[in-house]
Amino acid sequence: MAFFDRFRRKKHENKNQSVEEPESEENLTEAEQPEDQTVAAIVSELADEVEVEPLAEESPAAEAMNEEDEEDEEEQRAEGKKGFFSRLKLGLTKTRKNIGEKITNLVKSNRKLDDEFWEELEEILIEADVGVNTSLELVKSVKENARKHKINDSSQVMALIREEVKKLLESSGDLSLQSYDDKLTIILVVGVNGAGKTTSIAKMAYRFKSYDQKVILAAADTFRAAAIDQLQIWADRVGVELIKHQEGADPGAVVYDAINAARARKADILIIDTAGRLQNKSNLMKEISKIRKVIEREVPGAPHEVLLVLDACTGQNAISQAKIFEEATGVTGIILTKLDGTAKGGIVLAIARELEMPVKLVGVGERMYDLRDFDPAAFAAALFDEEE
Repeated sequence: MAFFDRFRRKKHENKNQSVEEPESEENLTEAEQPEDQTVAAIVSELADEVEVEPLAEESPAAEAMNEEDEEDEEEQRAEGKKGFFSRLKLGLTKTRKNIGEKITNLVKSNRKLDDEFWEELEEILIEADVGVNTSLELVKSVKENARKHKINDSSQVMALIREEVKKLLESSGDLSLQSYDDKLTIILVVGVNGAGKTTSIAKMAYRFKSYDQKVILAAADTFRAAAIDQLQIWADRVGVELIKHQEGADPGAVVYDAINAARARKADILIIDTAGRLQNKSNLMKEISKIRKVIEREVPGAPHEVLLVLDACTGQNAISQAKIFEEATGVTGIILTKLDGTAKGGIVLAIARELEMPVKLVGVGERMYDLRDFDPAAFAAALFDEEE
């Protein structure tokens, strides 16, 4: 089951449970009546015990965007799996023209599956940022399957290509995010500045919150004041709490405070933002390593996910970024952003094969709900303009 689908099912089950109405005060016996307490006193006491968070609408950013968020929620409720597949196909338009349409034209050329055909297929994949090694391996697998099934005509090979793409994406690892119903789940988010890290964190928080999960964010990128301010704006918009310190503060101290705050507020999810500067690789590695040590000390077994945010538009540069962050953080999965704005969507295949990292979430638009679980079968179908 896809990660966010589990929360959707849980929320639906909770709504369907019958709620037993409390007995009215008039029916209580004298012994059951509260002693020396008025209703006002009880309410006052409860208010002192419960910390009430400010509503997102109270902030200027949230107030300005409230109407758009309501439209997002309405569209999300109306949009089923088929609707998302349509959005994925639309988002992959540029990539499909760069890969899918070229391959489709090639296989419909009524040619024999000769060496020239396979070379042209390799060239299409390489030019689409699939990567040399991945392209050669993919074509080799398709070629072997074609021989196995005794396929000699190019017009019959499309199904084999789609199946190999799907298998390659599924082989990269567990595509679902890890989370727990009975304890705090900590998600560490890493990536270079400008890849869409902050908005991805906000979109994740929005999804969790929409499934009745209590979410807290931590601004551990203290190197840039703008990073803290931007995350605060998004936290206000989504309606979740942000734990932050001043610019230049110790990121480890921010994470320590965030974990304690999450425990005190009985949060379900803690999402931690981190610095994304690659100009000084050694400092970045030391900083994130320190953050990990704080997390592991405070919550054994955490972080439960280390998600690397990559911009699909960067193509093969995303591979080198991933290798650096993998060395520094131990990445467990990829969030691939801006998939809807690039012709380099073939990088998904290169990530799966060369890095052996599962793409767990993809961004297919700018709306709050446009960060979705990655589905290899849907991706393969949308890539070749076929039905799921």
